[in-house]
Amino acid sequence: MPTLKQFGSVYIRMYADDHSPPHFHIVSTTFEVLIALDGLEVIAGRAKPAQIAEALEWAQRNGDTLATEWTRLNERG
Repeated sequence: MPTLKQFGSVYIRMYADDHSPPHFHIVSTTFEVLIALDGLEVIAGRAKPAQIAEALEWAQRNGDTLATEWTRLNERG
């Protein structure tokens, strides 16, 4: 469960052998939200937009990093 980035008590994580579609997790002590890499849409979980705003802004700037990490953790050669 690599933590890709931390914003205070909010973490961006990605898991090996995770289910499709390609996504990452925004995790805190009070919520967990799954965000699709394609379009950065919420696919599971709930949180107030303000709770995940900084993580989504980071994800917008680091889409290539997220895609590379998904491939490394979930694609079998």
